[in-house]
Amino acid sequence: MISEQEILNASILIVDDQQSGVLLLDRILRDAGYISIESTTDPHEVCELHRKNHYDLILLDLLMPGMDGFQVMECMKEIEIDGYVPIFVITAHPDHKLQALTSGAKDFISKPFNLMEVKTRIHNMLEIRLLYRKSKDSNKVLESLALHDALTGLPNRRLLIDRLSLAIAHARRNKRTMAVMYLDLDGFKEINDTLGHDAGDTLLSMAAARMVAAVRQEDTVARLGGDEFVIVLPELGHADDVAKLASKVIQAVSQQSYSIQGRGMNMTTSVGVSIYPTHGGDAETLMKSADLALYEVKRTGKNDYRIAARTNLLATA
Repeated sequence: MISEQEILNASILIVDDQQSGVLLLDRILRDAGYISIESTTDPHEVCELHRKNHYDLILLDLLMPGMDGFQVMECMKEIEIDGYVPIFVITAHPDHKLQALTSGAKDFISKPFNLMEVKTRIHNMLEIRLLYRKSKDSNKVLESLALHDALTGLPNRRLLIDRLSLAIAHARRNKRTMAVMYLDLDGFKEINDTLGHDAGDTLLSMAAARMVAAVRQEDTVARLGGDEFVIVLPELGHADDVAKLASKVIQAVSQQSYSIQGRGMNMTTSVGVSIYPTHGGDAETLMKSADLALYEVKRTGKNDYRIAARTNLLATA
């Protein structure tokens, strides 16, 4: 729901080439309790002002010299690409109402004003506008949550697969090399079981931040769940570069202790690596190859990396 205070705080622009018209609407709005009101008598300024301030409502006189309200609305459509143009048309010509609505206006009022009608229509339109904006913002939040891990803010499996598939396609098209690193934290389960999930979550967040700081800007660090992470390394100059990057990530995770619940704690990580096209030509195969390499690291000593071996089970490009 939209509160009354949110409506009264909404940003409004009055557009009328006659100063008397501006003053009249300004007085009506302020008497009704609105506080964020701007105005212009130059219709050529409207689109630039809206591009800068993103008004919740524009009260627009239709008949103005040089640039009429219909031309202003056409300009506004280029700014409000989602199709919601927050324009309330003011006209003394009843035959312009339908044309205004089909041109993008959301509502209209006729001159001379009926004071109660003006206030009611403005209030109702602002409520709809703010509800629309809140819903749109909520959808953005939901979309972000659907693509990112709630604990670390890193891309989740869904976004990881999208980015990995794009990196593979780019490497294939340009005949380049890219790689995948699959890693987990050594001994994380024991720490989680001993100190509790809050401590484990803190450790995961801190380790994730170190991973992000260790890789290149174009790389993607994602969390699959638990203490499992995947790093996509697009655009490698040479396959040997992945060894340097794997060593850098291991060092970043383990070189300093973590302060958890007032105590210092050491943590290491193990990394399995697969390289396109040597160890696979698609996201699933590269992930599986890196996971098998990680298993070998864990089996033979941990706190290290291993590059996958080619087997007849793995597809190649």
